[in-house]
Amino acid sequence: MSATGNAPIVVAVDGSETAAAAALWAAGEAARRHAALLVFTAYGYEDAAFGGKVYPPSDWLAVKEAEADELLRRTRATLEAAVPGLEVATEASDRGPVPALLAMSDRARLLVTGEPVGPIAGLFSGSPDVDLAAKAHCPVVVVRGSESVDGPVVVGVDGSPLSEAAIAWAFDEASLRNAPLIALYTWHDGDTAGLFSDGNVAFQGESLRDSGRRLLAQRLAGWQEKYPDVTVERRVEHDKPRHRLLSASRGAQLLVVGSRGRGGFTGLVLGSTSQALLHHAACPVMVVRTENA
Repeated sequence: MSATGNAPIVVAVDGSETAAAAALWAAGEAARRHAALLVFTAYGYEDAAFGGKVYPPSDWLAVKEAEADELLRRTRATLEAAVPGLEVATEASDRGPVPALLAMSDRARLLVTGEPVGPIAGLFSGSPDVDLAAKAHCPVVVVRGSESVDGPVVVGVDGSPLSEAAIAWAFDEASLRNAPLIALYTWHDGDTAGLFSDGNVAFQGESLRDSGRRLLAQRLAGWQEKYPDVTVERRVEHDKPRHRLLSASRGAQLLVVGSRGRGGFTGLVLGSTSQALLHHAACPVMVVRTENA
């Protein structure tokens, strides 16, 4: 699964412990996929930080560039020692983190970041101007919680196009990891967008639970044929998606979701469920979007 076959996995580092954990996760993912790893950092001002384009003093930039080079050197050495034989490249940008990472996502197979705490939280603010996972050109993985090496991959399914893209990545990840896949569909009584969407119209006399089971079976059928090695558990639950997905993240290797689910303000920001998962899930979270989303 990638936009370009030779695209690297890109991990953003900033010297924090959360970014260091993300780098190790990305190295493992690159090794599984036989892909190159690019360790990336950005040290400039954000363009919008002062109401427009700002050019930092050259002496300030020189100091920041030297610090970035040293951070990349240390990180590369650590990763090459941790994963022998891994191809690791490094790159630094004098742009702000948000525009630099958005540009980098156009070249990446996956874009990996640390848990959204401290400075990196600004990348996932939930605003139309700053929301990396909602705007990136490739899937974004936020490494948080603890990855259970023997646990399942979990994917949230709701019948939307973004959900379909998430299913594709989830099957691929489960196959690479030799892990089972849990496909979770939920509905709740106030979810009119979900209950009456084009992809989830109940047949006459069919219960909402049966309708969910039918939708889940339809969405998974082709992927199960493509990935016969992946064992799939289907779950249909009456609850808010974030509650069930947060619960399922405990003991999981990876949680995969679309950047927005049913309803909402299309094209603006990351969906509320995905936002909650990025900040509270118990395992790494992959957010998948499509180019026309």
